[in-house]
Amino acid sequence: MDDNHYEKGCLLLTRKIGESFVIGENAEITITVLAIKNGRARIGIIADKSVPVNRMEVHEKIQSEKVD
Repeated sequence: MDDNHYEKGCLLLTRKIGESFVIGENAEITITVLAIKNGRARIGIIADKSVPVNRMEVHEKIQSEKVD
């Protein structure tokens, strides 16, 4: 994530292993920190199957293919 994201009002949250946060008024998406090892976080995401969940590089590739 580059500094541009922070300028756009990126919300930063600190969580410990086993702690979660929710997105949406009715907690439509739940994100939980499962592990942290070697500077990498393993997270679990609970969302309806209709909500696409992708890594940023996959999302960007999908978006660029829509433009072509």
